[in-house]
Amino acid sequence: MNIKTFTFSLALSLTAMASLPASAADNCPKAASCAMQQCEYAAPQVATAQGIVEGTYNSGLKIFLGVPYAKAPVGDLRWKAPQPAEKWQGVKETKKYGPNPMQEPIFGDMAFGTKEISEDCLYLNIWTPAKTMDERLPVFIYFNGGGLCAGSGSEPRYAGHSLARQGIVAITANYREGIFGFFSHPELSAEAPYKGSGNYGFMDQAAAIKWVKDNIAAFGGDPNHITIMGESAGSRSVSALMASPLSRGLIAQAMASSGSCLKAPWTSLKDAEKEGLAKAKEMGCKNLAALRALPAEELLTKAKMRSCLCVVDGYFMPKQPKEIYAAGEQAQVPALIGFNNAELAPHAFLKSLTVEGAKTALQGWLNTKDDVTALIKSYGINSDADVTKLPGFALAGDMFIGYNTWKWLDMHQATCRQPVYRYRFCTARPDLIDKNKVSALAGGTREKEAGEADAPKVPGAIHSADIEYHMGTIPTTPVYAWRAKDFMVSEVYKQYFVNFIKTGNPNGLGLPTWETINGKAVPPVMIIDENCYLEKDKALQERYKTLDKYISNQ
Repeated sequence: MNIKTFTFSLALSLTAMASLPASAADNCPKAASCAMQQCEYAAPQVATAQGIVEGTYNSGLKIFLGVPYAKAPVGDLRWKAPQPAEKWQGVKETKKYGPNPMQEPIFGDMAFGTKEISEDCLYLNIWTPAKTMDERLPVFIYFNGGGLCAGSGSEPRYAGHSLARQGIVAITANYREGIFGFFSHPELSAEAPYKGSGNYGFMDQAAAIKWVKDNIAAFGGDPNHITIMGESAGSRSVSALMASPLSRGLIAQAMASSGSCLKAPWTSLKDAEKEGLAKAKEMGCKNLAALRALPAEELLTKAKMRSCLCVVDGYFMPKQPKEIYAAGEQAQVPALIGFNNAELAPHAFLKSLTVEGAKTALQGWLNTKDDVTALIKSYGINSDADVTKLPGFALAGDMFIGYNTWKWLDMHQATCRQPVYRYRFCTARPDLIDKNKVSALAGGTREKEAGEADAPKVPGAIHSADIEYHMGTIPTTPVYAWRAKDFMVSEVYKQYFVNFIKTGNPNGLGLPTWETINGKAVPPVMIIDENCYLEKDKALQERYKTLDKYISNQ
């Protein structure tokens, strides 16, 4: 067996072991003769503030799935801030994922750990390696991407078993999405004690962090050592949670991949309420009572919401996030933030895949008629052929998500007393195994249409391609022909993450040294690929500073 086959087979075996449910009886050699609840092989139980939960053992881990962290946001609680979870008597089984948030199948074939979707979705999942449950291990909470309109903490690629085996209590948490999580309306603002509306999905995330803070010690975690992370919309969420007074005091560290809440000014409450009134009219609802009376499935179908407003609601977000970061009022915590080198294909922004098309697109994004030839050349775009290669992907990636991630890094390091680390992930995904499928957004796939030509190869890491690598969950996405080098890159990438989660510093034995960006004229970037190295590129920093001047003046 060659190294590629061996590595892939081993990883598949380990992941399969981690993902299959295991009952106490399956693991107990004395099952026929002992009282299960009294022996060391009994299903693990933990007493939370709401009641006792019972999970499963699996490959040395204790796993609790579908743990409620807030009351079901249904009925009159639709579009209200999350309420504390209800208490229960006896033992609640938490051995399968809770329902996914209400959503349409927007992003390819997002794979979920459960097929159920429901408005009753405020559940989290815990993987803990603790044996005595008093170890005070570092805690890691992951918030899924999906444009704030799709995704779930049940996605296998987010599963925490790989990190948990490194001595970390790993958690994923659902939150309300789309129309259910991001909707403002004058009547909602009038009934809220803080006289605002919107941002319910963000509030859910803050409530999940608060529940973890209050309960995780019973699962062997350290409530004072919580690291939050997300990718894409999850990354945007992390930057918002760092700025919000509801959550910034609850976290010890932050990590993120591809996205921030600093992309554009947040919508004012007044404008968001106008948008909500227009949406209600579009759906044929005259008032809030009519909106709340709609069954969840009907509301989802009628809303057709594919983008969400982030609102200065006076509660979750009291003022513009940029103002909070500029004043140094965000969570003063160590941060490790980055994005991919080929986030988006150029045809997504460029009407013409030529140098002139690139210039026109860049001028439109920067809202200028200035000659942008020098800026285009700074990407390495010198001919039409360059537009369809990595330079064109880099430009489209910045327009999509790269610049606003850089802006977050730049603002946080400027007003933060803690170390800030920056990275760029560059490993291109391998080919799909099924040649009748093509890649779709968010790591999904779709059936190739009749006569459809093969998509051009992506010359680097496209948006969301890093998730399986940094989470150590490559085998959970079996549609790709994973190579030995993918597992090698994943191991290094994950080890940087593990080190940071544990210590606030990604450096460790056998890894290339990673410097902070704090206060440096040329901030170093850790290139994560088959060969990792620290890059110090003055031209790259000058490019971002030039982009920033244009965008800040808009």
